[in-house]
Amino acid sequence: MASSDQGSSGAPKPVPGSYGLPVIGAVRDRLDFYYFQGQDKYFESRVERYGSTVVRMNVPPGPFMAKDPRVVAVLDAKSFPVLFDMDKVEKKNLFTGTYMPSTSLTGGYRVCSYLDPSEPTHTKVKQMLFNLLLSRKDEVIPTFRSNFSSLLATVESELAKAGKAEFNKLNDVTSFDFIGEAYFGVRPSSTDLGSGGPTKAAKWLIWQLHPLVTIGLPMILEEPLLHTFHLPPFLVKGDYKALYKYYSTAGKQALDMAEGLGLSREEACHNLLFATTFNSYGGLKVLFPGLLANIANGGEKLHERLVAEIRGAVAEAGGKVTLAAVEKMELTKSVVWESLRLDPPVKFQYGHAKKDLEIASHDGVFAVKKGEMLFGYQPCATKDARVFGSTAGQFVPDRFVGDEGSKLLQYVYWSNGRETESPSVDNKQCPGKNFVVLVGRLFVVELFLRYDTFTATVGTELLGTSVVFTGVTKATSGPGSE
Repeated sequence: MASSDQGSSGAPKPVPGSYGLPVIGAVRDRLDFYYFQGQDKYFESRVERYGSTVVRMNVPPGPFMAKDPRVVAVLDAKSFPVLFDMDKVEKKNLFTGTYMPSTSLTGGYRVCSYLDPSEPTHTKVKQMLFNLLLSRKDEVIPTFRSNFSSLLATVESELAKAGKAEFNKLNDVTSFDFIGEAYFGVRPSSTDLGSGGPTKAAKWLIWQLHPLVTIGLPMILEEPLLHTFHLPPFLVKGDYKALYKYYSTAGKQALDMAEGLGLSREEACHNLLFATTFNSYGGLKVLFPGLLANIANGGEKLHERLVAEIRGAVAEAGGKVTLAAVEKMELTKSVVWESLRLDPPVKFQYGHAKKDLEIASHDGVFAVKKGEMLFGYQPCATKDARVFGSTAGQFVPDRFVGDEGSKLLQYVYWSNGRETESPSVDNKQCPGKNFVVLVGRLFVVELFLRYDTFTATVGTELLGTSVVFTGVTKATSGPGSE
């Protein structure tokens, strides 16, 4: 594939699109985004109107929360990767986009997600996170299995009692405990945090993300409450303090390592809290329900194929779930990647052009000036029919299986980089990229070691998909059947 600023002939064209009248245009667009069109239609309608996948538009939240809502949007698989190119874009203070939450929510520090790789602290914090993940790599599989087998046992008891079991609530509690135990060896629920960790974390997350969400209130209430002014940080100060206390104690080894890298314990701890709670936990809150929903909708035929692959690989490994066994599960891997392609945990990407750029889409080359804000809505890029064909918007479980399938992995962008590339201190790709893909696979493995098939109803909630189990058929063969 051509790089993102080559590959289409002819002189660069000006980027089409419109920002409308100052303030009024941005507010009108915000209402389209949240209420009149919804996210997908908002972007698709503008691509259609201007006949281009590189297009000027406003993005929420706009006035009065963001100084400037104007962006150049890159909305196909070819133009999108310019956002990963650190020679072309700067990522300073752009994690949540055109606004930045108060640093009062992160102990007064700009944490790693808001740092550009050119800033020295970025290298130190990202290296701390790499070191932490490496030091705990052998704990991930056993810790995952103990936590999530317990979750599925609860699903079964709730099904027996009520005929249904809400996955999202159970997942919130289990994922929070799992991450704490996997990273630090200390379950949050067994400390002073008790069972309150997930609620405190969710509240703190909402304080940062409320400009980008709608919670189903009437527009006349939501607009002033969520989309016009920041919620005051002091209202979550106590929650944050309790979370910080857990990380400063449980994360002692990671903080010792951080001091060796030249970070203060305090700055390192705020970063550890953010990376673990916002990035990892926030990600699993979205990933697992989305993955479960896709597998539920895939039906019994898919379940049979996954059962055969997973139990076969585990049997070959002597009945154990090992990293080598999981690596052999081609269909399982493909199912996880396909879920990440269709429903990435983070849908928006941003970058300021470091210099005058030429950005190529499938249809042309466009001129962008230094300093302009580039924006990508990832589902447009990862559902690009020019790459993924007529099934681009559908869940195809074995899309990434085999040699032809693996060629498509370069167009899976969920981690703020290509799936075929690796995170480093020099880029903004998610340091936990491989961890996320692994736990996604482990989730599928745990399901089909335990069940031959299952049924569920799928809906939507604040941050994504909601899933309610309605029935499970216990394993009749293989390692899960005893």
